[in-house]
Amino acid sequence: MGFTDLGSDAGLTIANNFLATRSYIVGHEPSQADTVTFKAVGSAPDAGKYPHAARWYKHIASYEPEFSTLPGDSSKPYSAYGPESAELPANPKDKPAGDDDDMDDLFDSDEEEEDPEVVKEREARLAEYRKKKEAKPKPAAKSLVTLEVKPWDDETNLQEMEQNTRAIEKDGLVWGASKLVAVGFGIKKLQINLVVEDEKISLEELQQQIEEDEDHVQSTDIAAMQKL
Repeated sequence: MGFTDLGSDAGLTIANNFLATRSYIVGHEPSQADTVTFKAVGSAPDAGKYPHAARWYKHIASYEPEFSTLPGDSSKPYSAYGPESAELPANPKDKPAGDDDDMDDLFDSDEEEEDPEVVKEREARLAEYRKKKEAKPKPAAKSLVTLEVKPWDDETNLQEMEQNTRAIEKDGLVWGASKLVAVGFGIKKLQINLVVEDEKISLEELQQQIEEDEDHVQSTDIAAMQKL
């Protein structure tokens, strides 16, 4: 199919799409194909609606005084040129960069049907990527906790109380720094930091285990807690 009525919107749309990847109607220099098409258009196309056609028209207009000297057959009608016309270069090397016969045919589908094998391979790679992403271990959620361990009285051996507390070992539990804090009446409580993995350690169970040291521990309390 060649160009249709270039004075209509449909005809200019075809020309605009055709010229999106071309500087000239045929080949790489102005020719009689450009002059007959130029005359068929008649006036400069709207640059807003047909930017490629408008660019081409303005460029060819600069050759108007030389139209008769341009190479080619001036007897051919403009409809002999355009998408899938016989005037298009037969050798792929002679086509402008980016030219694609499928794109020239406005009646073809905008999308080419993909090779089923290509689609299958792509889907397989995507599935493999998702599988690896899901299998990748996520950083464990952790919390920094300040725990208070309170003795019975001022005669409780605080050193032994701390040793018994630190003797508790669990996967996901790391004991940190500690200090003794005065409560009153000569009594001090143990304030100890620890880091726990939230999914592995239950603070309630940990407190219960510490309080099982009944000879030293009266009670425990969480003084502070923050997510890491």
